[in-house]
Amino acid sequence: MSDALQIITADRALTVVRAPRIPDPVALAEALAGSGIRAVELTFTTPDVLAAIAAGAAAGHLVGVGTVLTADQAKQAIDAGASFLVTPGLRADVASVALDAGVPVLIGALTPTEVQVAVEAGAAAVKIFPAKLFGPSYLKDLHGPYPDVPLIPSGGVNAGNAKAFLDSGAVAVTAGTDVVPPDLVASGAWAEIASRARAFVSALTNP
Repeated sequence: MSDALQIITADRALTVVRAPRIPDPVALAEALAGSGIRAVELTFTTPDVLAAIAAGAAAGHLVGVGTVLTADQAKQAIDAGASFLVTPGLRADVASVALDAGVPVLIGALTPTEVQVAVEAGAAAVKIFPAKLFGPSYLKDLHGPYPDVPLIPSGGVNAGNAKAFLDSGAVAVTAGTDVVPPDLVASGAWAEIASRARAFVSALTNP
């Protein structure tokens, strides 16, 4: 297991950040890490994301990048210092670049067939997206034929259902706008984001 995946599974969470701008990626990563979510997934939908990755990585934070759609994007992200890559769907070319570089990739999938393809492509974990479509019980169903595949739900996961996903077999969950609303990220509301992250982490263990 890679260092990045070890941290994600130890925290049982990572955060995906989609925002029109990230004024201070280091402050964002510090707010999240200080609240118990050390892995931060920025995305290629955010302008200047490569600079944000580089800044966060240079400060020693576990910063990855999501919405990776091409091999070129994968190479750029790794060169910028991304510790892990995340795809929204099956991207064999992205997985190939990640594996060659020794960087873990979380490959997006939904159906049992897609999970199998993601595993065969070398996924360190399979991102079940959009998780809200079928809910926590769907992960339990997937673990029937795939008991040893690490599954990480993403999309629609919040403080109200995160524990249910973990109880259904997820190795970690992806916190999104419940923790990092785009407007709060863009305005640099780090204290509020830290508070939301603490509440999310607390919900992972409390019934």
